Amino acid sequence: MMKFFKVLTAVLLALSVSAGAAMSGEWKKVRIGTEGAYKPFNYYDAANNLIGFDVEIAKALCEKMKVECTFVAQDWDGIIPALLAKKYDAIIASMSITEERKKKVDFSDKYYNTPARFVTQKGSGISDTSPAGLKGKTLGAQSSTTHSSYLEDNYKDANIKLYKTQDEANADLAAGRLDAMLVDSVVILDWLSTDEGSCCKAVGDPYTDRKWFGDGAGIALRKEDGDLKDMFNKAIAEIIADGTYEKINKKYFPFSIY
Repeated sequence: MMKFFKVLTAVLLALSVSAGAAMSGEWKKVRIGTEGAYKPFNYYDAANNLIGFDVEIAKALCEKMKVECTFVAQDWDGIIPALLAKKYDAIIASMSITEERKKKVDFSDKYYNTPARFVTQKGSGISDTSPAGLKGKTLGAQSSTTHSSYLEDNYKDANIKLYKTQDEANADLAAGRLDAMLVDSVVILDWLSTDEGSCCKAVGDPYTDRKWFGDGAGIALRKEDGDLKDMFNKAIAEIIADGTYEKINKKYFPFSIY
């Protein structure tokens, strides 16, 4: 009997060491979840390749971490549930770090931070973007975002329409089916420079209230993967320090978004 317990103890110890090693992180492959419909951060090119600021930052981080990364496209509404279901290991998709999301997932340090803006048609006459100024107006935003939450919480006297993708909201604004939409100020710059977006302009002040818009965009991870979070944080600091981040930033934007 004593011999049996010695063997059992040895087996349990070996399993414990093995589990500890797995949890401490020998990450060799990391699956990255992103949306693929949020230009210029993550979207598809003409050859159906995922590209954009988020994608290039992800690749730079993976290189620093010396891990093999693959990308998984996921609709925004299901992007956190799919992470928790282990469809991928991290979300790099311009996700704002908010207290509400922290109840479900953990976040890396921020890798960029941009304010929200209202956008209207140029001839709308709208300049006051306060709740009183937009009373009775039809306002749009992408669903399950900080922008939709801000509208739903603060613009209760407006008609709010939510969209599966930002492109759908843009199209409705251009077609006159929205009076205004709330959107990331950098995301909308690209659209405003297109033929479709030439109809419209940003109005009012930028919105940065931390309660709704959080502390910038971070990498979302499962709470149990603290070792992977540490790896990403170290890599973020490294690409900022060695100029990699600045190089990618300049490729997409004429100003720093960090």
